[in-house]
Amino acid sequence: MIIITRKDQVVTRRDWRRSQLLEIAVERFAKYGYQNTKISDIVNQAGVAQGTFYWYFKSKEMIALEIIQSGRERLLEVIRKGYRSEGGSVQDMVQGSQRLLADIFRFAQENKDFMELLLRGTGEEEAIRNAFRDTRIEMEEAFRSNIERAVELGMLPASLDLDMRAALLMSLIEGTVARWLFGPNPSNSKLNERSVEEMAAETVRFEFFGLLGI
Repeated sequence: MIIITRKDQVVTRRDWRRSQLLEIAVERFAKYGYQNTKISDIVNQAGVAQGTFYWYFKSKEMIALEIIQSGRERLLEVIRKGYRSEGGSVQDMVQGSQRLLADIFRFAQENKDFMELLLRGTGEEEAIRNAFRDTRIEMEEAFRSNIERAVELGMLPASLDLDMRAALLMSLIEGTVARWLFGPNPSNSKLNERSVEEMAAETVRFEFFGLLGI
């Protein structure tokens, strides 16, 4: 098996080709839509024969589902970093949330095509719609778990409605990421020019202190 090196990683040519097809597919799905992307479009951009695609994936639906599964696992890994091992002060909680949000915004920025599909994709086949739905449900459950842990540690009041808080937090992050990366924004807005760190700081300020921004 031929071994090649890319970005300080040693991978087999087979693994590299598979990754190449995945990268092209998610880019085209985000840019042109799932329905408007053909397998021939993917292989033409990759510079390979159509039979090569079927060596790695059974169908267009299968490559789309793998993209979603991979993105889901990596995004959930980021969110679960917010699960606290020990208690702390309110300031500790704010700082921890800001670090978590920075990681989420950074993931979104580095995986923009996947996030566009997750947040804005519509009209796909049922299996794909369900995969995106399940991803968003698991994200919200991960946020709920983080909040519940903070309650257990005495950092948040036990009277909190965990489901409502998780839903609100999920909506805040979804909406903010979507507007930041994809718009639309007012003509005088500079939201899309904000850095990851600025977005995290402003979002956590709103999360904890609302419109007053104390």
